[in-house]
Amino acid sequence: MQSQLEGIVIRTMPYGENNKIVTLFTREAGKITCMARGAKKPASRLAAITQPFTHGTYSIYKGKGMGTLQAGDQLESLRHIREDIMSTAYASYITELVDRLTEQDEPQPGIYEMLFQALHAIEEGYDPEAITLFVEWKMLQTAGLAPTLHECANCGATEGEFAFSFQELGFLCHRCFHIDPYIIRLSPALVKVIRTLYFVPIERVGSLTLKKESKSLLKQIVRTIYEEQAGIRLKSRKFLEQLERTPEFLPKKAEDDPKDS
Repeated sequence: MQSQLEGIVIRTMPYGENNKIVTLFTREAGKITCMARGAKKPASRLAAITQPFTHGTYSIYKGKGMGTLQAGDQLESLRHIREDIMSTAYASYITELVDRLTEQDEPQPGIYEMLFQALHAIEEGYDPEAITLFVEWKMLQTAGLAPTLHECANCGATEGEFAFSFQELGFLCHRCFHIDPYIIRLSPALVKVIRTLYFVPIERVGSLTLKKESKSLLKQIVRTIYEEQAGIRLKSRKFLEQLERTPEFLPKKAEDDPKDS
């Protein structure tokens, strides 16, 4: 059976001398894995359309077992992501998270749209760390985790001071702080940011600017949830953390870059 699908390349793996196994996240069919014969040859018509993060339309033949990628047209290469080491690292983390948390051949148009928006935001120069945080918080539901963030996880209060509790997997109000000695206290601004990241569509979050300390705390919380509640630690995270620890090795940004303000 032949299918025409719009998708984004989220993973490639060499297979033999000249072939690639390509994982696409598609708008119509969700995550699919197919063989791209000859795609490792530079002259192959499949070489450009099987680059990581490429957005295109793909012609896939599916019989029994793995499908075969027969042809495709590149809609966007998202080249900036591949040319910037930090953008590549964050985009790799996002695509690995989506890959890890989704099943094969299961249409999930909401996740496709989020992935599309996230990669475009990074391509357009928005803060890739903030975009990645958005995806991490948003994908908790797909991982089967549903933190209580709209009210106190213990008493249901919606007003007051809040902290995050791993024990209760959600917010506790100040009246209930005593039930978890290991809460992480949060400012009202951070409570609002977490709710935004979790509940609000990405196209309305694109210009969110966060302080370094805020991003660090939000990252610590969400990654602890993935590790402790779902047992998930991604390979691409190690590379990302090495880059974040050694910013002196990264290319210097212009001081007057408007995106840094």
